[in-house]
Amino acid sequence: MTARPSPRQGIYERPFWEYVQRGRLHLQHCSSCGLFWYPPGPACPRCLSSDWAWEAVSGRGSLLSWATFHRQYFESLPPPYTVVAAELEEGPILITDVAVPPEQLLMGMPVRLTYRPTKTSEGGELMLYHWEPDVVGRDQQKASNAS
Repeated sequence: MTARPSPRQGIYERPFWEYVQRGRLHLQHCSSCGLFWYPPGPACPRCLSSDWAWEAVSGRGSLLSWATFHRQYFESLPPPYTVVAAELEEGPILITDVAVPPEQLLMGMPVRLTYRPTKTSEGGELMLYHWEPDVVGRDQQKASNAS
């Protein structure tokens, strides 16, 4: 297992990562306008309300874009590695690695988040999330296209 740099955990990111450590995804949700958002912050980016709470989200999304890095940016993360951006069903975009080779990726492909313990370059271990193809979502998408 390749060691990964630890994610930044400031005052607004800390609750997000506490949920991830339990294998769950929670995002900030505005009580005024209903927006889910990421990255975390002090107020809703749409209406600026400070009336929000951390709420569970599906962890399912669709693939928007990906890039394979062939240059080394982190000492503990040797190339090549692929990073994908996917839009959650609830709207926010999350970027992380993916569990399949890049030649198997397709625009709009249904994906879901999975969680696994990962060694950190600082010598610790933490739970990180990763995209993987969502077979159930893909089958539903095929059925919907056939109708």
